[in-house]
Amino acid sequence: MQNKRLFAYALMLPCAAFITLFLLIPMFATFISTVTGTGAFSLDGYWQTLADTYFQQVFWRTIRLSLITVAICILLGFPAAYYVARVAKKKSLFIAMTLFPLMTSPVVRSFSWMVLLGKKGTANTLLQSLGIISSPIPMLYNEFSIVVGLVQLFLPLMIISTVGVMENIDEDLMLASNSLGASRTTSFWRIMFPLSVPGLITGSVLVFCGSLTAYTTPQLLGGSDTRMLATLIYQDGLSLNDWTAASVVAIIMIVIAVVATLLIGKLARKVNPAAA
Repeated sequence: MQNKRLFAYALMLPCAAFITLFLLIPMFATFISTVTGTGAFSLDGYWQTLADTYFQQVFWRTIRLSLITVAICILLGFPAAYYVARVAKKKSLFIAMTLFPLMTSPVVRSFSWMVLLGKKGTANTLLQSLGIISSPIPMLYNEFSIVVGLVQLFLPLMIISTVGVMENIDEDLMLASNSLGASRTTSFWRIMFPLSVPGLITGSVLVFCGSLTAYTTPQLLGGSDTRMLATLIYQDGLSLNDWTAASVVAIIMIVIAVVATLLIGKLARKVNPAAA
């Protein structure tokens, strides 16, 4: 038993060394640079950033759009995952189709949406030809276009996370419920949905953290007037050459991601203790 444990630790060493060298040490160095910029330990950089009106606007926009993206991904991803896991005959084909967007560059996807959502784009042209609108409506360089791009980017993660859980749910549980007189709808909401919560939790964490830290999609689809935290870091660091402010925003973003993960896990334990 002791040899097996030592062997397991040995297998973990390369991964632990990689994470320490390329993640933990840079994060620690970034944090140190934000509190010792004046030569002495100080949190003034954080207080100044948190008190800044422009940062607050970008902060709450990022949180709001990330939560909206998660909600839409759940609404679209759960039915799709159920179909793939329980109905579709060619699961491998549907999974490949689901993963295909992840194989495409975010830049290519964003430019595709720019073509579709522009004032003279496909969407406005179609709506005008159908008589639904008389003049082009702004679909690009705003929060709407950012959410559209983020949903397309992260929806596959929600679907795959949920499919993996649904495939492991014993079909006999549904059959037993039906044999005891429960309708298919009741069986679904009492058995299938609660047991699928772990997949939704995993997907929600991935989608939220991905949306929170996304750069390319908000930068291209949001424009200069709809900043998010990742684009704010770019602006502070490369445009304004204020690397201390950029580091502060980066640390705040990491803290938000960690807190969100813990809160989602806590919520999951309340909704479904089996998901913990």
